[in-house]
Amino acid sequence: MRSSRPARRRTAVIGTAVAALLATSAAIPAFGAGTAPPPVRPAAQAAVQPVRDGSPESTVDRVADFYGAYIDAVYDEDGRLAGELRNHYLRADLRKRLAVWEEKNHADGVLRAQNVPAKWSVNYDGSGTGSAYTIVTLTWDSGSHPSTTRLAVRSSLETRQITDIKAAPAR
Repeated sequence: MRSSRPARRRTAVIGTAVAALLATSAAIPAFGAGTAPPPVRPAAQAAVQPVRDGSPESTVDRVADFYGAYIDAVYDEDGRLAGELRNHYLRADLRKRLAVWEEKNHADGVLRAQNVPAKWSVNYDGSGTGSAYTIVTLTWDSGSHPSTTRLAVRSSLETRQITDIKAAPAR
């Protein structure tokens, strides 16, 4: 029969070592101590984030793609890219009409403004006679009172190019 003395001694040594480790670690500040933990977003807030997707076959998606990229290019003051986007997404006769509008109004014809909107959205507004219609809403940040501009945009269902941009009728 074995003596139980070595087992008790081992337990006592391990217990003493654990106690010493705990005492030492209590004196060492935890990583990041003194800083607030990162905020935890509630599940409901995470669900509010808009999903961005699209299809190259959708004229509405192409209008959204154009306005998103165009506003970025104008915001970044990249005139070369803005011009290339116009050449790709806008039909030639619209580009000519926009040039005339811009000369007369001293503003960007795509945005109908001299500055860059803070936000934009594109909504489907129907289709017929070979065209798709969208409403582009541009939000201008002016502190606590943002304003919006609504544009009626027509696109060819055949080529998916934007064929007209004008002020949308008031709601």
